[in-house]
Amino acid sequence: MWIKEDNTFNDIRKRSVEQWLNDIEDNEDLVVRGGVKVTREYIEYLENEIKRLKDENNLKNTYLKKTAGEKHGKRNST
Repeated sequence: MWIKEDNTFNDIRKRSVEQWLNDIEDNEDLVVRGGVKVTREYIEYLENEIKRLKDENNLKNTYLKKTAGEKHGKRNST
């Protein structure tokens, strides 16, 4: 049975950062407005990187389970 991961804290933090970026997006300072865009792009990059690493980790886990199962199967048959 799988237990769903609780992401409540991460969801609240993400919404908080988005709200903060929305609040400062209309700032008159060009550097601040540009920083909001760069920050959003960087957050998107990090989220994509996290997804890629999770997928890679799942692939490695699947491979290791398969190879471990083959080793145990060979031991039991001899």
